[in-house]
Amino acid sequence: MLQLLSPTISYPSPLFHLTSHPFPPKPHFCSTHRLSFYLPPKMASFSGFLAKSQMGMTAGGGGGGDGANGFSSLMDYVGKGGLDVGDDLLVLLYHIQFACKRIAALVASPFNSALGKHSALTGATSGAAASDRDKPKPLDIVANEIILSSLRNSGKVSVMASEEDDAPIWINDDGPFVVVLDPLDGSRNIDASIPTGTIFGVYNRLKELDNQPTEEKALLNSLQSGTKLVAAGYVLYSSATILCASFGSGTHAFTLDHSTGDFILTHPSIRIPPRGQIYSVNDARYFDWPEGLRQYIDTVRQGKGKFPKKYSARYICSLVADFHRTVLYGGIAMNPRDHLRLVYEANPLSYLAEQAGGKGSDGKSRILSIQPVKLHQRLPLFLGSLEDIDELESYGDVQQKVNPGYEV
Repeated sequence: MLQLLSPTISYPSPLFHLTSHPFPPKPHFCSTHRLSFYLPPKMASFSGFLAKSQMGMTAGGGGGGDGANGFSSLMDYVGKGGLDVGDDLLVLLYHIQFACKRIAALVASPFNSALGKHSALTGATSGAAASDRDKPKPLDIVANEIILSSLRNSGKVSVMASEEDDAPIWINDDGPFVVVLDPLDGSRNIDASIPTGTIFGVYNRLKELDNQPTEEKALLNSLQSGTKLVAAGYVLYSSATILCASFGSGTHAFTLDHSTGDFILTHPSIRIPPRGQIYSVNDARYFDWPEGLRQYIDTVRQGKGKFPKKYSARYICSLVADFHRTVLYGGIAMNPRDHLRLVYEANPLSYLAEQAGGKGSDGKSRILSIQPVKLHQRLPLFLGSLEDIDELESYGDVQQKVNPGYEV
């Protein structure tokens, strides 16, 4: 019998309180950070109308759901009536999405600026692994602790490897899964209300390492090739909160219904268009780029490439947001510098891209085929439409090696 250990009402109100009272009425309480979340009553949902208008049928023809309303929740879709990912992975996913709902509330709250000013709330210091440019703000640390707590409560995770920690954390000897993640990508954009996101990947624990020292087996479990991923996803915190995930059978997106706290299937079996007309990159750095990348961008924005239409630039400078748009509309989202992390950014997003018919590349090689050698290993990243990335790679010299160290 499946037991889900988190509270029965899963979605906290966006309004939360920094409080000295340890147990206010019906909160979600995070003792580490003294945060409590008041829960709204359940209300009538319009999710059925939303999902039916976009899909026309429950779960795109697969997955369980409320037949009367014609919609499918995330847990229904991946459960026994749908993809049937297995009880262990179902419980883990429940706890991941529960944590991300709490992070969504934090990001949207008017109090998150208070978190940025009062670091004593977190009782934590920034991990040395992050660069000065990406130095974690306290909200990153809070998000990291929320996810760690949920993974511990799931009982299904042996190791968590995060951008915010110098080394992987060993959680449970018996946990069947390893989780790698960036808990809050783009957090430096929060004050400007620019979209942010959580990125995660799930591997099976390598049982052959069980007799190794804890530190060693934690690291080796975290450095698995992207080809061994069993699930991956991101959560976009924007005008809507969207969880996009794959379990090895396509890429599917679920939108959070704030009235019920459920993630509702709104984009089943996403297919990235083989071609797009959008490239996403900080082209203020054009003169630092290698000749091949400059030539490619000059060619496609003049409509002289293999696709005879002029490309447009769209750049948010938030990896999850730029990738999400690319998944829906096609094109390329890229950072040509050795900047993005292979283990918990490039691998999960490349897995999602491939499951949607797209591609993830470092400009020369398939991302998922690259064997990680360090937890915080960096590399260039090009994600998006298959034909666009193939054309980009044909220019050869597209990886930026000149890196003066940008302040902005």
